[in-house]
Amino acid sequence: MSLLGVDVGTSGCKAAAFDLEGNQLALAHRDYPLLHPEVGWSELDVENLWQKVREMIRQVNSQTRGDPVQALSVSCQGEATVPIDRSGRALYNFTVSFDHRTIPQAQWWGKTFGAKEVFSNTGMTLHAMYTINKIMWLKENRPEIYSKAVKFLCVEDYLIFRLTGAYVTDWSLAGRTMAFDVVNKCWSSPMLEKAGIAEDLMPTPYPSGTAIGTIGDKVAEDLGFQRGVILATGGHDQPCGALGAGVVSPGMAMNAIGTSDCICTAFAKPMLTDKMLEGNYCCYNHVNPEQYVTVAFSLTGGLLLKWYCDTFCAEEKRLAVEQGRDPYEAIIQRASENIRSLFFLPHFVGSGTPYLDSHSRGALVGLTVDATKEDISRAVLDSVAYEMKVDIEALCDAQCVIEELRTIGGGAKSERWLQIRADCFGLPVSSMKVSEAAVLGAAMLGGIACGRFKDVHDAVRAMVVVKRTFAPDKDKNKQYEEKYQYYKEIYPALKKFNHRISLDS
Repeated sequence: MSLLGVDVGTSGCKAAAFDLEGNQLALAHRDYPLLHPEVGWSELDVENLWQKVREMIRQVNSQTRGDPVQALSVSCQGEATVPIDRSGRALYNFTVSFDHRTIPQAQWWGKTFGAKEVFSNTGMTLHAMYTINKIMWLKENRPEIYSKAVKFLCVEDYLIFRLTGAYVTDWSLAGRTMAFDVVNKCWSSPMLEKAGIAEDLMPTPYPSGTAIGTIGDKVAEDLGFQRGVILATGGHDQPCGALGAGVVSPGMAMNAIGTSDCICTAFAKPMLTDKMLEGNYCCYNHVNPEQYVTVAFSLTGGLLLKWYCDTFCAEEKRLAVEQGRDPYEAIIQRASENIRSLFFLPHFVGSGTPYLDSHSRGALVGLTVDATKEDISRAVLDSVAYEMKVDIEALCDAQCVIEELRTIGGGAKSERWLQIRADCFGLPVSSMKVSEAAVLGAAMLGGIACGRFKDVHDAVRAMVVVKRTFAPDKDKNKQYEEKYQYYKEIYPALKKFNHRISLDS
């Protein structure tokens, strides 16, 4: 038998089947387009997304006939929502996280409740992306749709509904709505009442890894499942990825190195402190029901390396293609061995946490006539690490201790970049056997729901394998600490100037 994990993002989805030791048996993925019906709007076609998920699951099932799927669960993007009518029909597209139409609703919360009140009620820092703002927008701007809705579902919730007919969600995904009481693990009456949204419009919340039921026979036949496959509540993609990396103990954190750079760390009790709020660090339920998580992020992680590669490394890209090599890894390997006072401020699309400054801009600081291309390549790698070190330092200051990082995503494939991070952070940094950790985490939740594992700790012991751990070099860490003190001065020094020039862009 096998366990199926499904991960649904904003531009594509993945599914993978695993055996009970964490070995990947089959993998499939599909892409789909983001729709932009107006400037600043970002949507996903609901039926198209379901068809892509359907195709993907059928492909995986066709490859696992000798190890049929016993249970599955879903990891997904947060915040996106869709209204459903009494017949189960979607009344609108999914509006995704970075849809900007809900800025007025977020501003309304700031004036009406205030950021601190929102945070103390929901664990979310005030922002336009959250689900409650999207529901409010529909109520105010599409009343004919809002009046027909019987439920508002996030992506995982919608897939559960299509597979079983149940209207449920999990605690971690509910936390991303800015309408969930993460302490008492129920919908927040103060938030819903203030927004004028009836609680019965929201799905029933359960802990991640809860068995919701079995997939109906007709749906199972269509998707290639055997009868009796159990569907479990899954979770938001970041904590699912943390579970898939084995982050279920205090002091551990997941570092997802992709287009953006994200750290997700786990802790035992809700952290709704002023320090967390000051750093724009949310607090919500982990897919391990006994823990909570927060997310720190830079919007320009691998994106900076991609920009550098596309803009300045045409020759390296050409040679890499001819030699069958990854062009990014070629740049990383050719980067200088020296740690210099040469820095990028990687705010090319604004900053992430702790500043959340959309008006900040990128900069290259410290150029001299003897700077080489290899030096600049090294500055790209070092500066992305410095930016995440700012978050690590701020999180530790907020009592979210980080003692070990487990990396996933495309950037985790580069051993040299992981060693640079270990040296910069002064922490052990590990790569994982399965880099698609969100899919693995979802599969593990299915394994818990069907009784194959007692709890998340049992699942981690069975299915999560560390590939290699990179220990920090003490001498290099000392050099990085000196340069990091310079790096921390760049953002405040350029803030006023960057805000002025951002008005022209």
